Amino acid sequence: MDIVDFLRSREGAATAQALYAAGFTRRALAKAVSEGIVTRLHRGVYLSRKAAPDVVAAFRANGKLTCVSAARFYRLWTLDSANDLHLSCGTGLARHQVVHHGQCIHPDHPFLPVAGVGDVLLHALRCLPELESLVMVQSAVSQALLTTKFLKNKMGGNRNGKARAILDLVLPRADSLLEVLAHTHFTRAGLRVKMHADVPGVGEVDCLIEGCVIVELDGGTHFKPKQVKKDWYRSNSGLSGGFMSLHYYYADVVYQPQKMVDEVLAVLANKEAGRYGPLRYLAGPPPS
Repeated sequence: MDIVDFLRSREGAATAQALYAAGFTRRALAKAVSEGIVTRLHRGVYLSRKAAPDVVAAFRANGKLTCVSAARFYRLWTLDSANDLHLSCGTGLARHQVVHHGQCIHPDHPFLPVAGVGDVLLHALRCLPELESLVMVQSAVSQALLTTKFLKNKMGGNRNGKARAILDLVLPRADSLLEVLAHTHFTRAGLRVKMHADVPGVGEVDCLIEGCVIVELDGGTHFKPKQVKKDWYRSNSGLSGGFMSLHYYYADVVYQPQKMVDEVLAVLANKEAGRYGPLRYLAGPPPS
């Protein structure tokens, strides 16, 4: 592996110490700099031509990426890409378009200027809007990176009350950020929700509401013709078994949650009122 390949494996940036530990000599590093293959950001930090801007910014500030800015390094779900950089800096000096976070108390990323996942989530819980921090924590729990118990033990006192309440919304299992968001919206509307419910004749569904309305949360794969066909057959099986089926997509759950909830409530009200068909058909064909 040459220096460029090594830097590429580290988002395009590395310290001199890391380069030496990987077997590159001072002479080889100096040669790479003189030939313009790599550049020196400042003393002890070297970059490739395609270094990741956020990693470069962290090295430049002598800080660590954290909160939503560190999400991608741990494959954490996020709702929106933040314009501001979230850093934990030892100096604490104000910088333009940088959100400063407190000191990190857990082990950092093994080779990047990124806070450890524990600090990333603690910072997110105290910094981000409720649902944005919730999906980050949910994805970490789903990957078994840590537990909600661990985070709660780190967040004592009254000032962390709201953050601890967010942890109570985390599900034992969630296959996508849509599931934890939908569950939160439905339960807050006073509905009984069972996630990953097994419905006879249908199989496992994303949400079963009030024991009779199936809600499926469809991602990108559901646009494929084969999956669309499968989904329609599942809906048909559900209807023949007495279950109404509704489908929602990312934009519905993230940007129009109240509309989604209102539609589910309307379906439940109509079902309760018997508006989905005359009962006489259940007794057989009408007399000739």
